[in-house]
Amino acid sequence: MRIESYTQVQQLYQTQKARQTQKTNQAYRPSDQISISSFGKDMQVAKAALASTPDIREDVTSKLKEQINNGTYSVSTESFAEKLLEKYKQGLA
Repeated sequence: MRIESYTQVQQLYQTQKARQTQKTNQAYRPSDQISISSFGKDMQVAKAALASTPDIREDVTSKLKEQINNGTYSVSTESFAEKLLEKYKQGLA
């Protein structure tokens, strides 16, 4: 057997293999798909609702701002102390 004919046969097989690979790659064309679960859709709705909600509730803070600006806002020290102790007890539990 001659060495030159071996390389020619090898080249022939590589050419055929390359053609088969090209045919296979052309025949197989997957399509990308995406599906969003119902939980994902609910999350999108929740995010949209949250984005449309203001960060500060003006209906609550406007009264307090007005009292502070007028100097009429006062805090009951007893009420404050009770709430502080309640929070402290919750932290220990």
